[in-house]
Amino acid sequence: MTRRGLIALAASGSAALLLGALAFQYWGGLAPCKLCIWQRWPHGAAILIGLVGLILPLRWIAGLGALAALSTAGVGLYHVGVEQGWWEGPTTCTSGSVTGLSTQDLMAQIMTAPLVRCDDIAWSMAGISMAGWNAILSLGLAAIWIAAALRQVSSK
Repeated sequence: MTRRGLIALAASGSAALLLGALAFQYWGGLAPCKLCIWQRWPHGAAILIGLVGLILPLRWIAGLGALAALSTAGVGLYHVGVEQGWWEGPTTCTSGSVTGLSTQDLMAQIMTAPLVRCDDIAWSMAGISMAGWNAILSLGLAAIWIAAALRQVSSK
């Protein structure tokens, strides 16, 4: 496949993942948490980078696409860890610990709890959450971006 074809494929992959997330949100009724939103931004960047990469035959642009894909994969892996309880997520996004809280502090924590928590798995397929699928697929997209960066610039 040509460099341009690889860039188009990688950018289209990010567009598909972003559109899929929006479909789950607006048609499926699954409101995104903070970490879900954080995973969307690099996909948007990868789409824009892809458009620029199709116009300008510069190798480093594909490198930026790989960086965007690796960024969303990293956030996705972090999100999986939060979902699995391997580590705590942002305090504005998780249930947090109730150990040692007074009744008043516990009530305050309940009242300020986020509506959509990052440590809840809203949907999964084959035992893998949406964050997990985003990480897996985004790593694949990063590999495509890297392949595009390694192609000869003249092979548009």
